[in-house]
Amino acid sequence: MKVRLLPLYFTERNERETAEYSEQMERLREYYGDVAEFLPEQPVGSPVPQEADAIVFPQMIFAAFRHDDELKSIQLPMVVLTSRFGTVEMWDWEIVTYLRDLGLTVFSPYSIEMGKTVLRALGVKRSLKEGAKFLVFQDSPGEGMQANIFKRFYWWEKQSTQSMEETFGCKLIYRSWKELNENARNISDDEARKVSADWNIQQEGVSEACFLKAVKIYIAVKRVIDEIGDVAGVGANCLNESFYSDTTPCLAWNMLFERDNIIFACEGDTLTLLSTYILYRSMEKPMMMTNLYTFLVGMAALAHEKIDKFPDIDDPDNHALGVHCGYFGLTARPFCSKWTVRPKVLAIVNDDAIMVDCELPKGPITLAKIYPGFKKLSIIKAEIEDYVQYPGSDCRNGALIRYADGHKVMDELCSHHSLIISGNVVPQLRQVARVFGWQTVEL
Repeated sequence: MKVRLLPLYFTERNERETAEYSEQMERLREYYGDVAEFLPEQPVGSPVPQEADAIVFPQMIFAAFRHDDELKSIQLPMVVLTSRFGTVEMWDWEIVTYLRDLGLTVFSPYSIEMGKTVLRALGVKRSLKEGAKFLVFQDSPGEGMQANIFKRFYWWEKQSTQSMEETFGCKLIYRSWKELNENARNISDDEARKVSADWNIQQEGVSEACFLKAVKIYIAVKRVIDEIGDVAGVGANCLNESFYSDTTPCLAWNMLFERDNIIFACEGDTLTLLSTYILYRSMEKPMMMTNLYTFLVGMAALAHEKIDKFPDIDDPDNHALGVHCGYFGLTARPFCSKWTVRPKVLAIVNDDAIMVDCELPKGPITLAKIYPGFKKLSIIKAEIEDYVQYPGSDCRNGALIRYADGHKVMDELCSHHSLIISGNVVPQLRQVARVFGWQTVEL
């Protein structure tokens, strides 16, 4: 997924500048060789090879103001990495501004992390364009255990699938959730024990029989993935069509991420799957999806989680509970400060199903998701203040989330499903949005 960068130079450079250019290229290969492939250097005005994803300028000189037509003819984004520290040189801000005024898309990273975010995002964009494959298991979208809820979601619509494929170039591959579970039932306990022998899963209250059922889902999904090949992300309509399954795929999704580096999303939500793929592959920050139950919604949220009141706190209007499937939600084990497999909570899934009780570290987070329509990115700077428990409810352990303006969130929030990303990554998200041409909606 490395981005292919074309280094350009100005022919007006002198002998000293030519030597400095070569030195800078060596630095850039050292700083960014893990995320970028550098094509042979070319002068400004020469034909741009088809395989290039973006232009990199390791050096800027006065000539940048004198090649408007040649520069405007380049249809690729440009990245300016001119300092010996692998970032933009402050003396180049005027040139960057001049190029942007010509209508060019120019990135000027001011840290290595920012530079890698931009370059990874450019690589992700190419991987999607080349047909990245997302695998979703479902049979009857919208119908099922909670049809009154699920039929309202855009991701079930053919329009959503078609638009996603046309916009990004990715491929959504659908397979039967019912058939997958039938195949899982035919897997022996001994095979499941062998496959999971080195997983070292912390669990409480889960019988071996229930654990092995979850392992068998992993084995069955892995077989389909191996058959298809090069699957980038996976999901299933696991809640609404839970009647087809003896368990839930939570453990399988985690192990596919740990062992095969495959992204996952819950409930077959393809917008979340796409958001996770783009944002995680671009930033490589811990992230997960959960439901946002904003305090301002009141009983409409409380009733769904079977709790009688929100936590008694100051400033409730600017808070939400993050809860999904009885706990905080599902995220990959390497991201968590706590990660334990427990028996299921929700009544709509099989009695033998499992769920993961996990926690991200408390502190700054950023909420994000691509809007339906694929033209905007929601960004909310927030914080996990604490975790709260309601025994006997559908919120056994949820996150207490605070943001700046709850009323603005209510006006602009694009989905009840939101990605939670550890840390304040608003600046990085802005850069990813620029790579994909999205408008940012910052709340």
